[in-house]
This record gives sequence, structure tokens and C-alpha cells, in this order.
Amino acid sequence: MMTDKTNSKESQIWGGRFSQGPAAIMEEINASIDIDRRLWREDIAGSRAHSDMLSAAGIISSADNQAIQNGLDEIAGEIERDEFTFSKALEDIHMNIEARLKEIIGEPAGRLHTARSRNDQVATDFRIWVREACEQAEASLKLLMASLAKKARDNADAVMPGFTHLQTAQPVTFGHHLLAYVEMFSRDAARFSDARARMNECPLGAAALAGTSFPIDRDATAAALGFERPCANSLDAVSARDFALEALSAATIAATHLSRLAEEMVLWTSPHFDFVRLSDSFSTGSSIMPQKRNPDAAELVRAKAGRIIASLTNLAVVMKGLPLAYSKDMQEDKAATFEGFDALALALAAMAGMIGDLTPNRAAMKAAAGRSYATATDLADWLVRALNMPFREAHHVTGAVVAVAEKSGLDLEALDLKEMQKIEPRITDDVFSVLSVDASAASRTSYGGAAPANVKRQANRWIAALSKET
Repeated sequence: MMTDKTNSKESQIWGGRFSQGPAAIMEEINASIDIDRRLWREDIAGSRAHSDMLSAAGIISSADNQAIQNGLDEIAGEIERDEFTFSKALEDIHMNIEARLKEIIGEPAGRLHTARSRNDQVATDFRIWVREACEQAEASLKLLMASLAKKARDNADAVMPGFTHLQTAQPVTFGHHLLAYVEMFSRDAARFSDARARMNECPLGAAALAGTSFPIDRDATAAALGFERPCANSLDAVSARDFALEALSAATIAATHLSRLAEEMVLWTSPHFDFVRLSDSFSTGSSIMPQKRNPDAAELVRAKAGRIIASLTNLAVVMKGLPLAYSKDMQEDKAATFEGFDALALALAAMAGMIGDLTPNRAAMKAAAGRSYATATDLADWLVRALNMPFREAHHVTGAVVAVAEKSGLDLEALDLKEMQKIEPRITDDVFSVLSVDASAASRTSYGGAAPANVKRQANRWIAALSKET
């Protein structure tokens, strides 16, 4: 439940200097409660840690601390039960909770804000939220990687065309193709892990910008909130948002990988490719064309990348011209970050669902792999190995053989040996051992290559590694 209060006393909780409440338009532009209300858990956690520290340091009494803790318990319950009244006149989540705390416990509530400011309070809350978002993104990426690795293992020998310029290049396998995305997403997961480690410093105790004269214990609050250490510079503590920028950068790179895979899903499910089929769970029909099966989930994942990239750009533009320390511009940090991570979470869940749901069409993929003379490089490699021909010469001979095959309307493996020997007399019938798409894929045994044995080994390695982490 959310209602807006306009009581002038409420609007004055931030100071006695102003004799009148803000104009309606000022209240509207100044308030952030519609956005930052989702930080209530982080805000209550920060207040608990701060109050405990103040009590341990002898700055407030243990009785006041107990009253504060009990009041925060009651507020948390009200919010969870949707019984808390959020007020726009109170601007943000911090003032909403503090005002309600005062209603519940009276004077002790006013002692909670000793030795802190909303500047270090919001910086702390926001770091905790972004830290958790990074953890969730990393976990979701690993679930997607596990789904991809299992599908890759099951299709380690399913031959398909590999592409460059979206033109048929060389045969690979469907499993090998999927493992390429496992590698990409593994780097994305590592970026979130790195970002989380770097941001894990606690701003609480920096106060408005210069620290405080009270004998606070910043190590205690940092430890209570799961941070490795306090931020070392009070100005940096309240003004830095690079932790959110770095997290959104990691999200943006992950989104580009998701979008690339989504684009391939769109292509693969089209009748022109017919490489995979999605069930009704991840497809939609047309309002007018009954034959259609639209890969809407993949298209929406592709589109979510735009939201995530925009979130990074939004926050970067907000921060790029701000002097130290805090400016009200920074109130816009949360909307961009929340939207970016909401979109990423949905895209990751949808993609993991699609990968688990899809059924590959092995016959269509293999047929496509055999078109466009995809084993031409295998012919050239055979010429090098069998005839000790320099590769550039072998490339030229192979081009001539392909031209004959193309003119005859035949695949390379269907071309008569005599036709090849007209171009290079030393070619023997052993050449046919390398011209099938299965043989081509199986021959790519170099580390990281597309040979089915490689793919199965790599897929099993990933499955084992991820099973320990997820």
C-alpha cells in the first residue's frame, strides 16, 4: 500500500531552516521513494549495524539500541506484509523508515542518525544491493552455462555448418557451437565476481563527506554488513558510483552475448534454417497467420540488451560531470541500475529456459553443413599432407576443383575422381576420406577444435565444474 502525505511537519524532518514545505513540483522532482523503496531491506540492515556500533562505542545507550532494533523489526514486518505507508513527502526510503521508527519508539529514533548522513547511508544501501545483484547475475549465468554444456554434451557429434560472414565456412558441431557461448558466459560470470570483490568496501561512517568526530568503529559496521573493509576516503565513499558502473558494464557485455545467442535462436528456428525447434512454452502464434511459430522469447532477450546498454549509458552520463562529493544528480543512479539488472535477470532466465527447451534438427543441420562446399579446406589440407604441396598452391588447386563441382552441380564428395585428376593428376581416391562433413568435423582435433571427442570432453569438464558451484 502506498499513499502520499503532504503534512508540512513530515516534509521538515530534514531540518528546521525551512519554514514552508516544498512546492508540489519540487516535491515531485525531489522524491525518490517510488524507486528506492526497494532498498528497504538494505536500509534496515545498515541501520541495525550502525545502531549496534553506536551502542558498543558508548555513543548511544544499550536501551536506546534495543528500542531501535525492536522498532526496525516492526517496520520490516509491516513492509513485508504490505502494511507500511510510503510517503512521497518524506522523499526517500531512509526518511520513510526513520519517520516510522519515531512513530513507534519515540525519542530513541532520533539517536539513530548520530554520526551518519543520508549520503553514506544511501551509498551503503546501494552497494549492498549492487553486490547482491552481481551475485545473482553470476549464479544465473552459471545455471545458463550448465544448461548449454549439457545440451552440448548431448549434441557433441551433431554436425552443423560453421559460419563466417553468415556464409557457410566449415563443418562444426552443434555442441561445439553451444560451448562457444559457455566460454563467453564464463567470462561474464568472472566479471561480476571481480566487480563484487572490488566494490566490497563499506561507505558507512563517512557521514556527509568528511567523516565524523564521534568515536565510531567503521570496521565493526563493515564486518556486520559483509564488507571486507571500510572505504578509506570519506569523499570517495559518498561520491563513488563506479561500483554500479562496473556492474552495469559487466551486465552490458553479458547482454551482448545473450543478444547474439538470441539472434541465432531466431535464425535457427526459421524455416530457412530449421536447425532447432522451440516448444509452445517459448513460442507464440500469429493473430492472422495460423502456420506461424514465432520465437518471441528470443526476440525479447535480444531487445533487453538495449535496455541494459541504455542503463550503463544513463548512469555514465549522470556521473561524468559531477564534482566531489555528493550531488542530487546521483539520486538517478538507482533507477538506471535497477532497470538494467531487472532486464538482465529476465533475459538470463528466459535464455536458460529456451536452451533447456530446444530440440535440434540434426538432419537439417547436417544437410546445411554439406552445402556450399564446406569441406574445401579439408581438400586443401589433404593436398598439403598427401602431396607435400605448399598450402597456397593447394588453395589454388582446391578453388579450381570447387569451380568444376559447382559447374556440375555436385558436392565435392560426389565429384568424380577423374575430374579432380584433370586439375591435379596426383590426387588419389584417398581424398574422399576427408570430404564428408562428418570426417571434416572429426578431423578438427587440435585443442579447442570442433572434433566431437573434444566437444564431449570440454562439455563434461564444464558440467563437472559447474555442478560444484551451482
